[in-house]
Order: sequence, then C-alpha cells, then structure tokens
Amino acid sequence: MADPTRPRIEDFFCHNSACADHGRRGQGNVYFRGFSGRNKSIRMVYCRTCRRSYSERKGTALERSQLPTDKAVSVLDHLREGCGIRATSRLTGVSRETVSRLLAQAGDQAKNLHDELVAFSPSDV
Repeated sequence: MADPTRPRIEDFFCHNSACADHGRRGQGNVYFRGFSGRNKSIRMVYCRTCRRSYSERKGTALERSQLPTDKAVSVLDHLREGCGIRATSRLTGVSRETVSRLLAQAGDQAKNLHDELVAFSPSDV
C-alpha cells in the first residue's frame, strides 16, 4: 500500500528544461522507475518524453542530501523552532556543516517557492 504522506508519482513533473513536458504535472509522461539511496527508500522518476530519470528529491531542499528524510526534517524543525546551528547539531547528531548546508538549501527553496506563488497571486489586491 502506498504511503499517504508521500506525493504520488503522477504529481511530479520533468525537471529537464529542454523537455516538451517540462514543468507540466499530470501529463502521464513520468512514472516510477525504482529506488535509490542506502536503504532504497528514495524513489526514482522517469520521463517518457525526454527519457531522463531523476530522484523524487530533485528540486527540493533534500536534493543530493544523504541524510534520511526523517533526520533532515528533524534538523529543519529544530531550526524553525529557533534553535541555533550548534544546538541543532548537538540535538540531532548531525554535523554543523550539514546543518548549515541544509539550512541554505531550504532557504533557497523557500525563496523560489515564494517567488513562484507571488508571481501567480492576484494583482488587484
């Protein structure tokens, strides 16, 4: 049975900017192609249009992260609650460099999401 907390594969889109279906969700062009990672827990997605595959983490704050998802979420939760980098490192057992890198990646993703949402917001307010 599928994990209800994970996005469905159909909700992903092709990240290849040269692909005709780039950025378009629900087109039927992407499908599940196996697992990746130490515990084989990261899903791989394949685009039928451009024949490229990528991780489900592509384009997220966890892209290229070797941390398990629950550990990365714990780090970000501690930072969100106001813990400093050293305290977060100590509480989660993750190095300070990893905490800093994850914070920077999450910040970049938050900025990109904000810019996208503002671009599509109604302008008559």
